[in-house]
Amino acid sequence: MRTVGKQEKGQNLVEFALILPIFLLLVVGTAEFGRAWMMKNILTGAAREGARVAAVADDPTASDNTARVVATAVLFSAGITVPPATISCCDPIPPTPYNAVQVEVSYPYTPFSGFFPSLPPTLKGKATMRRERY
Repeated sequence: MRTVGKQEKGQNLVEFALILPIFLLLVVGTAEFGRAWMMKNILTGAAREGARVAAVADDPTASDNTARVVATAVLFSAGITVPPATISCCDPIPPTPYNAVQVEVSYPYTPFSGFFPSLPPTLKGKATMRRERY
C-alpha cells in the first residue's frame, strides 16, 4: 500500500469541491424537470376532464361553465388554485368540420430552486373533443 506524500494532501477535498456543484446541478435539474412534467400532466388531465364534460353536456351554452367547474376541481385536487391558473373554453380555431369544444388550462410555472429560470414561463394543457349530441 502506498503512503500519501506531502504533495497529495487535500487531493480528495479538491476533487470533491470540483464535482459537488455538477452533481447538485444534475440532481436539482432532474427534480425541476420532473416537477414541471408532473404539472404539465395535471394541466392536460384537467383540460381533458373539462372537455369530456363539455362534450357530453345537454346544453351547449352551459357546457363551458360546467367544463370550468370540472377542470377547477381537478386542479384543486392536485393543489393548484385557480386564480394563478386560467381555464378557457371555446370552439377550436380554426373551426373543425364537426362540432367540437376545446378547453385550455394554463399555469405560470415557478421553479422551487433559484438555479433554473422558468422555461417555459407558462405551462399549458389543451384538449379538444367532439360534442356528442349536436
